[in-house]
Amino acid sequence: MRIGINLPHYGALTGPGDITEVSRAAEAMGYDSLWTGDRLLSPVDPSDRYPGGDGTMPAEMDVYLDPLTALTFAAAATTRLRLGTSTLNAPWYPPVLLARTLTTLDVLSEGRLEVGLGLGWLSDEYTAAGVPWTDRGERLDEILDLLGKIWGGDVVAHEGARYRVPESSIRPKPVQRPRPPILLGGFTGPALSRVARRADGWLAVGMPLPYLHGLWEKIKGEAEEYGREPGTLRMVQRLNPRLTAEPVDPAQVPARGTLEQIAAYALEARADEVFIDLTLTVRTRSEMLDIAGRFLDLMRAG
Repeated sequence: MRIGINLPHYGALTGPGDITEVSRAAEAMGYDSLWTGDRLLSPVDPSDRYPGGDGTMPAEMDVYLDPLTALTFAAAATTRLRLGTSTLNAPWYPPVLLARTLTTLDVLSEGRLEVGLGLGWLSDEYTAAGVPWTDRGERLDEILDLLGKIWGGDVVAHEGARYRVPESSIRPKPVQRPRPPILLGGFTGPALSRVARRADGWLAVGMPLPYLHGLWEKIKGEAEEYGREPGTLRMVQRLNPRLTAEPVDPAQVPARGTLEQIAAYALEARADEVFIDLTLTVRTRSEMLDIAGRFLDLMRAG
């Protein structure tokens, strides 16, 4: 199992020193990867409930750096760590510009990018981005089509329902060939089918283990129906707990619990990769690095 950690790019830790020092320390500790998420705004009167807890978006999400800029900053401070997004809300971005930014990150990091894409959950963000909420799934499919063309072909041309690219050369290409790994999030039937049909893996989150394993088996079963080898798909799981000093009821894990409870859950989840997001718990860089070291020790011991 590969083990990653969320890059400090939202909440209390968003300074340049937070990014560089945590990145360097995580690499020195032996972590495998750094991850960012994507949040555009924090509405005063949100259109949708946050998909967790009591439905209220955590206050830590009021401050949010751009995920790809933060990863590029981290890339300059490291040499080995993989750099991933979980998830980047792809429909907000014009696909040619998105491809250029992702390619730039892959080139500058010498081929360390993991492209994690999703749809988000807050329609207010689509409104602010000037993108329709209603066709977001179909929009993501077309974006994936275009990314494949841009990264794979010498000459790119596209005429789709939402985007048009005249016959062009778009360079450079990513270091990773034929393209960086594409991981997709989501839990609905269409989202899981999209993972099975065209992704390199699934971006999961913390949820009851029987439900998690059931969704993963569904993805692998559908992948086989599409003529793909299920064993080539990866599950990458994000955990963003509020850590407690004392053990909690197991039903609350992994949303809440001691670090030991969270690590035990992560081991039992059997993901190919797990990364922990400590933003809901830590307020200082030293606190984050202390917990990060303890978590890695627990995972290795397990």
